Parts: sequence; C-alpha cells; structure tokens
Amino acid sequence: MTNPLPPRIDVHSHFLPPFYRTALENTGNSYPDGMPAIPPWSPSAHFEMMASANVTKSILSISSPGTHLYINDSLARTDLTRKCNAYAADLKKQYPEKIGFWASLPLPDVERSLEEIERAIGEGCDGFALMTNYHGSYLGDERFGAVFERLDQLGATVFLHPTCPCIPDGHGTEPVSGEGGERTKALPFESKYPVPIFEFLFDTARAVINLFYSGTVSQCSNIRFIVPHVGGTLPPLITRFTVFGSLVPGVTPLDPATVRKQIQEQFYFDLAGLIFDGETGGRGQLKAFVEGWDISYKRLLYGSDFPFTNHGAVGMLAQRMNVGLEHLFDAEERGAVYEGNAKRLLEEAMSGTRK
Repeated sequence: MTNPLPPRIDVHSHFLPPFYRTALENTGNSYPDGMPAIPPWSPSAHFEMMASANVTKSILSISSPGTHLYINDSLARTDLTRKCNAYAADLKKQYPEKIGFWASLPLPDVERSLEEIERAIGEGCDGFALMTNYHGSYLGDERFGAVFERLDQLGATVFLHPTCPCIPDGHGTEPVSGEGGERTKALPFESKYPVPIFEFLFDTARAVINLFYSGTVSQCSNIRFIVPHVGGTLPPLITRFTVFGSLVPGVTPLDPATVRKQIQEQFYFDLAGLIFDGETGGRGQLKAFVEGWDISYKRLLYGSDFPFTNHGAVGMLAQRMNVGLEHLFDAEERGAVYEGNAKRLLEEAMSGTRK
C-alpha cells in the first residue's frame, strides 16, 4: 500500500543504544532534562517509525544530555562518545541507504575531540552533533576554537542540539551532583516544567548568538550549521542582537546585512516539533520565520525528533506538516524541504563542493 506521506530524509533523529541508557541511569539522568522517562528505542522500532512516516533515511544522533555525562572524568566521556559513534557507524554500515549519523564529540576536552573527529570521519560520519553548551561553556567559546577550525577545514555539517542551560565555573544556583560529577543548572522553572518545553529553545538561541558574536560563523565559512526546531527563539532576536552592538558601547558590533547573508548561506533549520498551529493551516512558528525573514525553502529540512517524540506523535506531526507546508510552498519546494535539501547537504558535506 502506498504511503500517503511524501518521502523524507530525517536529519533530527536519535538513537539510544543499551550502554548509553545504562550511562544515563548511572549518572542520575533517568529522567533526562525533566522528561518522565528515558524513551524506549531499538533499531527495529526506528525502522517501524521510518516506514510509517515514509522516512527514506535517518541521520542519527545522540540527544541531550549528550555523551558528556561524566563531568569530572574526561576518559569516561571519551569512551562513551567512542562507543556511541562506533554503534552508529555499524548501523550505517549495515543499512547504508537508510542510516547516516552525526558523530558526537567528547567536549569540553578539545584534544580528545580532535582525535574523535578523525576516527568518526574514518567511520563514515555525515557530520557532527554538538550540544548547545558543555557544562556551561557555549559553542563559540574560545576554548573550542581548534575544534571549529578543524571542522571548517573539513567543510563539515554541524547539527546543533539544545541541552540544559548551565552556568560555567560553578557559579550560579543549585549544583546537581551524582556519579557523573557536578554541574550548575540555570533553570528557574525546573520544578514546574520539563526543560525541552521552552528552555531548549532559549539555549538554541544562546548558542547561535554566541557563534555570531564570537566570530566563529565568520571564521568558519565552510561549516554548515543545522539549527533545530526552526531556530528556537532565535528568529525574533536577530534584529536585537545584530543592532545592539552599534547602540551600546562594549558590545561586539555586528553588521545586520552580513548576519542575514550568513544565515541564508551557512544555516539550515530543521522542522522538528510543533511548528504549525494545527488548526489554521500554515499558521505558526515556521510561517513567522520564513515570511518574517525571507528564509528560502532551500534552508529547511525535515526532522522527527524520534524517539523523544514517540511513534504516534511523529505521525500526527507529519500529517500536520503535510497540511501546513501546502500553505507555504508549492509541490517542488515541498519536495526540496522533505528530501532534496538534505540530499544536497549530505552530498556536499566534507567534500569541498559547497554551493
């Protein structure tokens, strides 16, 4: 029976091998980011989801809280990262037409991350999945400069994933301890709401803004960034953070025209999550973004967020997206959003053929 949903490539899709689940439990992350449980996952369940949602290929990654669970043990972080990447590489080897992966890095350890970049490339990774922050050090931090320099040399794709906002150097409130060490979370509403509801969207904006202010985006023009959830809370902040430096002394000045050009050329945005209102066709987060900032359909990619978005919800959101995209784009453009843009990005990644 023909699937009524258009075929799609899923760039925002997660995997949780058994040893990673154990690591989550052993480091006090049985309720990751305040969610009610670690979601079940297996390759067979993933393939079932793919068949149901007409996903032709899934690019797998480790979701928040990432592989940097052992806060005071760099060797343990490196070992867990290596095992996760090797697991994903083996799945890709078994199912090359269906599976790809964004490799994790054992940040904030830069030297071991540089070593892992080379190993993951050798295993055929499609790019790299980076958390928005590592124990409070955000992407764009100068200590990560060598990592981004190498990724730029490779022309790599960097898939950003939000995680719990943290304060660096142990300053702030509520240190959280466990077998994995200690970190300082920045969650004023932690007791009320799971982190992914809105803190993930704020942390996405923090990381991207810091990438611009730090000069990382300009210095790493060969990197292509995938920002999840249609940019989180970034879109309404673009004017504010680009213009603010020209109004307030001591803040890095940015050229708004340059930032907009970089967004149009170096950034992609995945459609995972509640991007359509559901009751009014194309109305919602995506429409506000593409129409408010003239974002081309060529910069959009499909994402399911499975299994943190369960099988049933993936289907519901796919149906909602089907209706919503018809209000924004024609058939050819929708085909690019679902498959064409991802195919091009995957073909160009680390090949020196950026367009």
